[in-house]
Amino acid sequence: MRLFQKIQLLLMLGFFFQTQAQAALQLELTQGMNAAIPIVIVPFANQTNNVSGNTTLSQVISNDLQNSGEFSVKAPGMLTSLPVQVSQINTAYWQKQGANDIVIGQVHAMGDGKYEVLFQLVNLYAPVNPQNPNAGVLLNQGFTVNQAGLRGLAHHISDMIYQKLIGVRGIFSTKIAYVLAQHYNNGSAHYQLVVADEDGFDPQTLFSSAQPIMSPTWARDGHSLAYVSFEGHHQSIYLQNLSSGSRQLLAHFPGVNSSPAFSPNDRRLAMVLTLNTGNPNIYVMDLATHRLTQITNDTAIDTEPTWSPDGNSLFFTSSRAGGPEIYRYDFANHQVSRVTFDGAYNARTCLTPHANTLVIIHGDGSGYNIAKQDLNSGRLTILTDGGADDSPSLAPNGKMILYGTRFSGHEVLGLVSIDGRVKLRLPSQQGDVQDPSWSPFL
Repeated sequence: MRLFQKIQLLLMLGFFFQTQAQAALQLELTQGMNAAIPIVIVPFANQTNNVSGNTTLSQVISNDLQNSGEFSVKAPGMLTSLPVQVSQINTAYWQKQGANDIVIGQVHAMGDGKYEVLFQLVNLYAPVNPQNPNAGVLLNQGFTVNQAGLRGLAHHISDMIYQKLIGVRGIFSTKIAYVLAQHYNNGSAHYQLVVADEDGFDPQTLFSSAQPIMSPTWARDGHSLAYVSFEGHHQSIYLQNLSSGSRQLLAHFPGVNSSPAFSPNDRRLAMVLTLNTGNPNIYVMDLATHRLTQITNDTAIDTEPTWSPDGNSLFFTSSRAGGPEIYRYDFANHQVSRVTFDGAYNARTCLTPHANTLVIIHGDGSGYNIAKQDLNSGRLTILTDGGADDSPSLAPNGKMILYGTRFSGHEVLGLVSIDGRVKLRLPSQQGDVQDPSWSPFL
């Protein structure tokens, strides 16, 4: 259910330990780009299945790049001897395989549980220079990590390759947060606030409850999460520290306490409260003093605030025009202006890093899909066609959108590129996955 509808329901009803999650989400590429960059990831010399998840370092890199939709990872083929050094690369052979670039590497056990990892990214079409046999080498790096750090290193290498070839910072080392909901035949339920790697691996439960958990949102420093919990049968906002596991109650006012959103400098938290008038309005809390400032004061529902990257304005959903639309509040002049006009339902917005595009839930009468709107031209582009999509959250590089959707009768996570050409799914075998939130760069 979309958050705007949840708040409506709450109003009608009268406001009615860290553990390991049992299974990872499985990232599935469902639609890729036709013009994806062809690349070969050669199995690294001396590697074994010692990366967490019983896989290899080069396989994690292959999965990262393939699932980004920006790369077409080619099979190494049937060569009896795979290259380990740049001088061993048979350029003509790999060009015939249709590859533009090749990644080679080595893993050396150093004792004391540590490994040295060396890798090179080589362009196969670089001009031949007999005086410089490394002319086509785009990356040449070495690292030392322990076994537990091998998967993280693989994601870091993927980030480096992605940035070198795409020109944008990679997001493979980021995290995602979401709510895992399990419903039982006796009518009871269990909810977990989970943080996992960007590819769904290594899920960790930060908090669990028999009452609903909603709206996790990352602090911009990546060290904590704010979220809504219904424990004690009352809606409250908590702040959870990821490293210590400690949490702090931030908002426990009568009525609605929802939709937390950190300011770009992490000093303020926007939220939705029903103080004073009983109507949901936008407030901003100073996190040092807990002092509240009321931002909107309307008889309609104002909810789902999100900050502009410069912190000078707030975008939010409001029903003041009759149905949910996106509005902007300007801190300089305290003026509110309407932003969306297409369709009967536009809600739950987030902004791209350059603040030139809104990502929203768009409803046109036939369903709810993820869409984007150019803030300069006002042009709206629908990115998904699931019909039951919600809760969009942008990757910190602005290239991918994580959102909630339905698949095979369950709530799952979906991903779509900002241009709509790449689509993936993150289904769970455990229950319904809801309210995703993408971390900042870590």
